[in-house]
Amino acid sequence: MSGIDVEPVDEKSEDTTGEDDGAHSIEVTPTDSVADDERETIDVTPSDEPFDGPDYVLYGGKGGVGKTTMAAATALESARRGTSTLVVSTDPAHSLSDTFEIDVPSEPGRIRDDVPLYAAEIDPERAMEEGQAGLFGGASGPGGPDGAGDGASAGPMGDLGGLGDMLGGESPMDALLGGAMPGADEAAAMQLLLEYLDDPRFERVVVDTAPTGHTLRLLQLPELMDSMMGRILTFRQRLSGMLEGMKGIFGGQEPPEEAGDLEDLEELRERIERLRAVLRDPARTDFRIVMVPEEMSVFESKRLRQQLDEFGIPVGTVVVNRVMEPLSDVTDDVDGEFLQPNLDDCEFCQRRWDVQQSALAEAQDLFRGTDVRRVPLFAHEVRGEKMLQVVAACLR
Repeated sequence: MSGIDVEPVDEKSEDTTGEDDGAHSIEVTPTDSVADDERETIDVTPSDEPFDGPDYVLYGGKGGVGKTTMAAATALESARRGTSTLVVSTDPAHSLSDTFEIDVPSEPGRIRDDVPLYAAEIDPERAMEEGQAGLFGGASGPGGPDGAGDGASAGPMGDLGGLGDMLGGESPMDALLGGAMPGADEAAAMQLLLEYLDDPRFERVVVDTAPTGHTLRLLQLPELMDSMMGRILTFRQRLSGMLEGMKGIFGGQEPPEEAGDLEDLEELRERIERLRAVLRDPARTDFRIVMVPEEMSVFESKRLRQQLDEFGIPVGTVVVNRVMEPLSDVTDDVDGEFLQPNLDDCEFCQRRWDVQQSALAEAQDLFRGTDVRRVPLFAHEVRGEKMLQVVAACLR
């Protein structure tokens, strides 16, 4: 713990810059100890101009670098400027609710009355269980074998032309694979994300993606799903012909109606194609890599950039979070009292700054030609509207 002092507000001097008589360390003020009147000193200059940005903004990067914070700040700024905006998290370890300090629903819901801001935390397991991703197996949705409805199919996979009945009500994919297909939860997240991207209620969608490995698998799903669509359609058509030829054996019963299910499959395929086109269009999508100024984070971000290039997805912005520099060096749109590291007298701060400077230089070199934004290291946690506005000012 040497080199870092935790200083409660009631012991803090009037000099909030951290440059008091004995300043020799980073001062960290617990958020719950900050007086309400001090919080009110934060004043962010609003912008009356429309939010200048693409239709879709995706934040990705290593876990714990601040993707959720950046997504929440971007969405809030967009909505405050009058654009109907949805911020959605595909990260299984959701933290949007904590960041906004409000309960975020699992399906898109409006979380502000004064601005058109919507939010959702996708629950892939729940989606799979409820049949929203019936294409990939899992429990049947309402109306299926476990429901009280009219027996409608639980998803675009349908019942594979009645194969479920032949298997005693078991999901065909469960029967074929011995359970839900691996990655089915991520497939469920993708299927819901496709729906949200197409939702006419939202002029902009901001996505807080899962950590790098999960994000890359999520981005691979359109290709995998597109390949599966063709195979499933071919399989169902062959199965339909087989059942048609065998209907006399089963007492002359007509095979189940399949037109609706085939239309669902075609619709899903079209959505996949649109998603692929959107992700590859820099005029409509900005994939933003978030990193911290440390060597390992730089390497991780470099790998992510290379892998995104392989998918043909351009990176428009790199956000370097938790930089040990004064807020005034990043933006002029914020007035307030902010603690900051003392780089003059604190040896610990100086060494950390040297590490950050090296990482920043490497990041600038690796991402040359890409818009690089910096967000300072704050003494207290970034939560709630006030601090999200401060972060948004840094991202302008």
